[in-house]
Amino acid sequence: MSTNQRFSLPYSKGKLDDLNDVESHSEEYNNTYKPIKHQSIISRIRSYINQIISRTTNFALTYKKISLLLVTLICLSLFTSTPFIPHFAPTSPKVVIILAANEGGGVLKWKSPQEWSVERSSIANKKQYAKLHGYGITIKDMTIKKRYSHEWRESWVKVDIMKQAMREFPDSEWFWWLDLHTYIMEPQISLEQHFLNNLENATYRTLDGFNPLNLPTTIPYVDYSQPIDMVITQDCGGFNLGSFLMRRSSWSELLLDIWWDPAMYEQMHMQWEHNEQDALETLYSTNAWIRERVGFLPLRLINAFPPGACNDQADDPQYFFKNHDFVINMAGCEWGRDCWGEMEHYKALSKNLHKSWWHFW
Repeated sequence: MSTNQRFSLPYSKGKLDDLNDVESHSEEYNNTYKPIKHQSIISRIRSYINQIISRTTNFALTYKKISLLLVTLICLSLFTSTPFIPHFAPTSPKVVIILAANEGGGVLKWKSPQEWSVERSSIANKKQYAKLHGYGITIKDMTIKKRYSHEWRESWVKVDIMKQAMREFPDSEWFWWLDLHTYIMEPQISLEQHFLNNLENATYRTLDGFNPLNLPTTIPYVDYSQPIDMVITQDCGGFNLGSFLMRRSSWSELLLDIWWDPAMYEQMHMQWEHNEQDALETLYSTNAWIRERVGFLPLRLINAFPPGACNDQADDPQYFFKNHDFVINMAGCEWGRDCWGEMEHYKALSKNLHKSWWHFW
């Protein structure tokens, strides 16, 4: 019997051509009705986004007035205080840096190129530090202004500026005043890390250990259990206000009001050599409620001096800058020293102290 012979089953047509037709039809079916593969997640997302954009566009074109009203309300909510939609404004900074400068020109005279350079360097330094740690910064004009009709009070301007800054940042806690001739040498250290998180242990409250002006060490009714609302330093000339901090409180508001009182100025301005500094020293010496909330930091913690400052104490290391001190204060450089040279020196020193090991230039 031939192996190629085919046998017909009872219900088959028994024809080879018919079998071939069935096979060809099955191939046709498979090719024509092949199942569709599932779309990827990205394709689905794109499809949904395109649908949303299409529907939004159609709605905006169909209902133009309603669309314009919605856009207006959203803009009012995001950029004004109109509370239609929750605002997404950033939280207020805990610390605000106050830098007294005069970006528009000279204070008593036209500024030289070196003075412009000092100002730019100081401002850039504070802006970079504030940005690094999420602090606020406000730059206040130090142009001399006649605050009252009968007097010039340029030396009291930092008291007024401190009050302005507290109004400008109503939800911030600490306000750090810095003179223009200062430079933050260790920008990687935050104030919280440096001393704010351990304020009671970082400061001293009485003048028993260090008292360059021989102020009264004790007065009646002082309660040193009160919190610290003002942080300052002492140098060879007394209180130093080139770098100091104030915490927002009712105590601070009252102190600033009294410190700015023109009656005090009128009585003592001929006797006070350092004006607002002498006024604060007098208030501290005679008022228990002021003394009990003032904390002193060692000078080099926020106010280190360069050589040339405090000449009469040139051998005392507690005043003068050493590598990795936090802030350098070039106090008095405009009186016989080179402010620009000192600023450039400490800028370069700070850069060199924090140069990465892989940098060779």
